[in-house]
Amino acid sequence: MRPEPALTLDEAGLRAIGARLSAVLRAGDVVALSGELGAGKTTLARAILHGLGHRGEVPSPTFTLVQSYGGAGLRLPLWHVDLYRLQGPDEAEGLALDEALTDGVLLVEWPERMGAAFWPQALWLKLDGAGEAVRRLTWEAPPAWEGRWPPA
Repeated sequence: MRPEPALTLDEAGLRAIGARLSAVLRAGDVVALSGELGAGKTTLARAILHGLGHRGEVPSPTFTLVQSYGGAGLRLPLWHVDLYRLQGPDEAEGLALDEALTDGVLLVEWPERMGAAFWPQALWLKLDGAGEAVRRLTWEAPPAWEGRWPPA
C-alpha cells in the first residue's frame, strides 16, 4: 500500500503552492478544495487567483455561492465556488457550473456537497489543521493531472 502523498505547509507555503498551481491550470480544469472551516481553502483560492493575475480582493463566496473572475490581466477565467450552504447535490444543478469549463477553471470549496455528481477528472486537494499555524495538504490527482501535480 502506497503512503498518502502529503505536504506540510505554513501560510506562506500555502500561498506558494497556490501560485505554483495557478501556473499549470488550463481551461476545463476542476480543482476541489476540501477541509473543515478555517483549514485554509480560501487562502489557497486567493493564492491561485493572484497567481493567475488577479490583483483585486478575493472575497469568500460563502454567501454568493459563485464568484467569477475574468477579463484583462487574468491568464484564465476562474469561477470560485463555495458549496457550504448547499443541502444536497441537486441544489448545485442550478448554478450551471459546467459553463465555466468552456474556457476557464472551476475552483470548488466544499466539493463533498455535490456527492457523486462531482467531476471525476478533478484535482482533489484536502487541507487539515484548521486554526493551526501549519496545515497538512493531501491530494488525489487523476491521470489528467499527470506531470502537472504536484507542481515542481
